[in-house]
Amino acid sequence: MKKVLLVALAVVAVGFIYAFMPKNDVADNAAKHTAAGEVAWMTWDEAIKANEKAPKKILIDFYTDWCGWCKKMDASTFKDPGVVSYINANFYPVKFNAEQKEDVVFQGTTFSYTAGGRGGFHKLAYELLDGRLGYPSYVYLTPTYERILISPGYKDAPMLTKELKFVSEDTYMTTSWEQYKNSN
Repeated sequence: MKKVLLVALAVVAVGFIYAFMPKNDVADNAAKHTAAGEVAWMTWDEAIKANEKAPKKILIDFYTDWCGWCKKMDASTFKDPGVVSYINANFYPVKFNAEQKEDVVFQGTTFSYTAGGRGGFHKLAYELLDGRLGYPSYVYLTPTYERILISPGYKDAPMLTKELKFVSEDTYMTTSWEQYKNSN
């Protein structure tokens, strides 16, 4: 009788442990957004934390509030079901306002807003875009934060899908983007 009671108690204990274990919030969030037809956009800090737990390539969408083409991407390309599901499955997608005023600390460096020009710029955007501050622009990073590709400008769903596959399938390791883009 004691053995049965111990086994039952062990089963109940395992059930409680499982019930209160933290869920994979990143995967749950991506699945929820994919089902809703949305890209599971993250902040920079959220993507870095998620990448520390489960490494994955990062897609950064640099935008500004005044950018008309950025709004068109949000309203069309980033609503395309194929694009949404591909991004959510293969990347940590970051939506980054290139004119945001909040500091970002990354790898021991603080990146800040700099006033000037049309509305100023954030130094992280400046660094990742090699100073080419045109919007929208996209940067792809490896899980170790090495830049794969800087991609400026509006893209329709087929062109963005081609670019996403080029990066996620590691084609960039053997072929330049220009060769790939022109060959397929």
